[in-house]
Amino acid sequence: MIISASRRTDIPAFYSEWFMNRIKAGYIMSRNPMNFYQVSKISLDPKVVDCIVFWTKNPAKMMQHLSYLDEMNYKYYFQFTLNPYPRYIEKELPDHLALINIFKDLSKKIGKEKVVWRYDPIFLTDRISINYHLKAFEKLAHHLSGYTERCVISFIDMYKKCERNLKSLNVLDMDESQMREIAGHFARIGKKYGIQLETCAEAIDLDELGIKHGKCIDDKLISKIIGFPLDIKKDKNQRPECGCVSSIDVGAYNSCAHHCLYCYANYNYETVEKNRKEHDVNSPFLIGNSSEKDKVTERKMNSYVADVDDWIKRI
Repeated sequence: MIISASRRTDIPAFYSEWFMNRIKAGYIMSRNPMNFYQVSKISLDPKVVDCIVFWTKNPAKMMQHLSYLDEMNYKYYFQFTLNPYPRYIEKELPDHLALINIFKDLSKKIGKEKVVWRYDPIFLTDRISINYHLKAFEKLAHHLSGYTERCVISFIDMYKKCERNLKSLNVLDMDESQMREIAGHFARIGKKYGIQLETCAEAIDLDELGIKHGKCIDDKLISKIIGFPLDIKKDKNQRPECGCVSSIDVGAYNSCAHHCLYCYANYNYETVEKNRKEHDVNSPFLIGNSSEKDKVTERKMNSYVADVDDWIKRI
């Protein structure tokens, strides 16, 4: 089993204490985003958790807990989003130089292969041009060279639920030729600094530029990290363009306090703030607690390691 923590919110930045409490308790309760009272009880037993994939824009608070995860034989890696957008877009993030230093510190602590840089999403406005992206990407690549092996890029999807926030940015339509222009320059910059580029859930084929379709939940990377091959299939719950393998997400929508205007996981500021007030570090739920109406199902958990006996012996 692979735990995704989380596509829906930044657990390392805002809920690391809660997550570690759940690790120690050995399980998480997770609500179905489409059915509030449908609850899954998810085991966090290291015998069945093959890997944890952390998604974050600021892992500083989680870094203090990594030694405990190591002691308990959990394996993990980070998807670390580091964009060049100004503060009026990524409203609550620290200064870019501070985030670059955090990225480097994390890489030195756990290894550059376990810190995947995300430059995501890419979009254009009347104030953010292609040239802006090219200069910014080169500057970031220069700083992160030697601290990561891979950069994942994607172009913005105009989801209905975030259109209201994006309206204030005057996001411009981007055609395929512009995508290829940006990607081609990025690929050359990445090669210069020893960083391989991949796309995330993109239909556009950029193979001729040296950019392959990527997997954010990546069975090959996980196999390398844990030292065993996996027997695992593509995640059927993701978009057709998504290459990720199966995982269980333990986050909750409308709970990330970065308040980035392009975020697809937050509907509005008021909902996020309301949910944040209902967070309890001791609850098995990320937001709120149990309800009498809850219908709880214990998820069947299995390791995806091809030879489970060898995996169990190792831990």
